[in-house]
Amino acid sequence: MAALAPITVVIPTRNRARVLRQTLVSLAAQSVQPEELIVVDATDDDSTRALCHGPVIPGLRSALCWQPANTRGAASQRNQGVAGCTQQIIGFFDDDIVFETDCVARLWRALNSDARLGGVNAMITNQQYRAPGRVSGYLFRLMAGRTESTYAGRLLGPAVNLLPEDNETLAEVVPVEWLNTTCTLYRREALPSPPFPKHFQGYSLMEDVTLSATVAQNWLLANARTARIYHDSQPGEHKADARAIAEMQLVNRHYVMTKVLGRNSCSDYMKLAVFELFSLASGLRSQAGRKALPLALRGRVGALRRMRSC
Repeated sequence: MAALAPITVVIPTRNRARVLRQTLVSLAAQSVQPEELIVVDATDDDSTRALCHGPVIPGLRSALCWQPANTRGAASQRNQGVAGCTQQIIGFFDDDIVFETDCVARLWRALNSDARLGGVNAMITNQQYRAPGRVSGYLFRLMAGRTESTYAGRLLGPAVNLLPEDNETLAEVVPVEWLNTTCTLYRREALPSPPFPKHFQGYSLMEDVTLSATVAQNWLLANARTARIYHDSQPGEHKADARAIAEMQLVNRHYVMTKVLGRNSCSDYMKLAVFELFSLASGLRSQAGRKALPLALRGRVGALRRMRSC
């Protein structure tokens, strides 16, 4: 029988009962499970509520609490869930992840390995840091302001967030500068209240960078390298509007750069411009990227207008 750890996990979801069930079934096979799961649901029908109120998933020991979302949006739904948490360790799980063996146990062990750690996240097996090529290596050096042996797990320059590296020569617990919210544990005392600012609406791109960079001002962060998940990322209407995504990404990156990291110099803005140009140029390497270029440009123009009005 699985052990219960004093953790409340918040899972925001919308219209994805099938993949959420897959996530819960995967969690039910873990040797350590959270004491409590809070599913904050913005689904358009009854499917997710029926899943949470239906027959118990075999092996799932976590108490499962379903809440209808007061406000639709990843950050808003997470804030709502955190407000009802009962435990001192708070986790954020996406609704479309698959756990490898002992993932939660290893996350829990990693967080307790050092009292200075405010948060830890899992290694995503299908989304990892890759060593940069010549051009991207130059870009990372420019963003960081110096040459480094690796930029894995770093938060460079204008909030350029790079994934952790899965390398067997590394320790099980690897220091990083930011955490995603795909599969993450935080100490409650390390979190701001509310965890996510009202700035983040809807899809809420980069809300995870904002939270972790805020926590990192007073606490250490780490990747639990051997706590592993597969991210079965799903399409959705919130990802379909390329113009809106491009606008949100630049607006929110600028927010993190200036409001969270306090990087407001001319040099910081120059790095932001270089990174955005690099991102646009990178998209030209594929047919889909070339087709989306007009929308990407329109999104960035819209972002610049919003940034000027702030």
